[in-house]
Amino acid sequence: MKPALQLKIGQSLTMTPQLQQAIRLLQLSTLDLQQEIQEALESNPMLELEDEFESSPSSDDKELEFQTKSESLASNAEHSDAEVEHESYTATAEDSWQDSIPEDLPVDGGWDDIYQESLYTSSSGSGDDDNSVFERGTVTETLQDHLLWQINLSSLSPQDVLIAESIIDSIDPDGYLNSDIEEIWQGLQTRPEFQNTEFELEFDEVKAVLGFVQHLDPIGCGAKNLQDCLLIQLQTIDTTPFLLEKTRKLITFYLELLGSRDFAQLMRKLRIKENELQEIIGLIHSLNPKPGASISTEHAEYITPDLFVTKEHDHWKVDLNPDIAPKIRIHNTYSGLIKRADSSPDNTFMKNQLQEARWFLKSLHSRNETLLKVGLEIVKRQQAFLEIGEEGMKPMVLHDIADAIGMHESTISRVTTQKYIHTPRGIFELKYFFSSHVSTSSGGEASSTAIRALIKKLITDEPPRKPFSDSKLANMLAEQGIEVARRTVAKYREAMNIPPSNERKRLI
Repeated sequence: MKPALQLKIGQSLTMTPQLQQAIRLLQLSTLDLQQEIQEALESNPMLELEDEFESSPSSDDKELEFQTKSESLASNAEHSDAEVEHESYTATAEDSWQDSIPEDLPVDGGWDDIYQESLYTSSSGSGDDDNSVFERGTVTETLQDHLLWQINLSSLSPQDVLIAESIIDSIDPDGYLNSDIEEIWQGLQTRPEFQNTEFELEFDEVKAVLGFVQHLDPIGCGAKNLQDCLLIQLQTIDTTPFLLEKTRKLITFYLELLGSRDFAQLMRKLRIKENELQEIIGLIHSLNPKPGASISTEHAEYITPDLFVTKEHDHWKVDLNPDIAPKIRIHNTYSGLIKRADSSPDNTFMKNQLQEARWFLKSLHSRNETLLKVGLEIVKRQQAFLEIGEEGMKPMVLHDIADAIGMHESTISRVTTQKYIHTPRGIFELKYFFSSHVSTSSGGEASSTAIRALIKKLITDEPPRKPFSDSKLANMLAEQGIEVARRTVAKYREAMNIPPSNERKRLI
């Protein structure tokens, strides 16, 4: 075949750099967005913080203000209407090239005449103690650190301190000793500190130091099992000798019966009455089965909501959080240095930076506008949740929001991931409002979130002596018009970390 040229007409989607940037900003969380903006400010001289510089724009410049317009929601349901009023995210830029640009660029001005120290730049002086406050606040104390701190304040001998350090190193995050005490004793005997001493390290000395560690704060750390941990804590309880004796006996011999809720058998074994068993169980509940867990080793995660929902005059109002990102704009001084007809490398670089700054501001505006549209539509559909709680949650999927605002489902997925909304009922991720549905006997649909809330409410109101089984819960939901199988009830119950009925049995 001979090579030939053919013309074809077709449509295709090209991922331009501008589109890629808009998609990337759309899926960023609030913290990632702030970091992205800070990187853009540091890399692009055409961008500036609005509060950082006080340069006034020239008369020939035009301001490009990204102002969001107030929108109102009208709902045909019985609930109140929802409306949106939000503040603007402003970004100033010039739309056209200046005609009155000086022929020569100024060369007698210093960088300090134009540039001012950024508000984000922190002093690194050794005498500034304020900055170290934030660094100290990020340090997380582990359980080992907490115990070693108490050991260093104690009056133990240097030899006993070494023994205590070896014991503490063998304690897991829950506070239990994950090594046998004999293994720790044998390991200490091989250390040079104990081989060069006149006296041999005795096993009883290691046990004595272990007892000292077990009574540090939090008490019970270093126990070998749950029974040992509870018995150590019980030694510090001040109550009647009868109650202490029976509680110690229950923990030592009948802890499994307590776990299986066999109260009748416990009363026969301990030879006590029901009210006395209630006191014993209450005392055991006051003990901590995982003492080490009280010393948190996780960093606290703070959530900054992207949207705020408030109710004013029977109307739900949705606003963008104005503090999620710093206000930025085009730097008028630097943009005024660009010559329109100049093709020098410096001028071309400035032109490219200005165009990138405009794309960045436009992408930020598009992100905020899309986020607001999605939040607005979610609030419109979930007004019942805002009014009465989880029981009023309506079934909703990504496709519903995508059709309502005319966007693709993938865009809705990006917008709702790691984006949070502050409501009178708490802070929720936008994805929380999406749930599958279950058909009702009346032909309608019920959200799985609402069904879980109903199950939790039924379990809360159940009789303590005879809790509802999963089959009973399914029958009770069917009486309310919600047809769900017993397996579905069990799945929802386990998702909420609610134990089965035999483990929920209580005396009171």
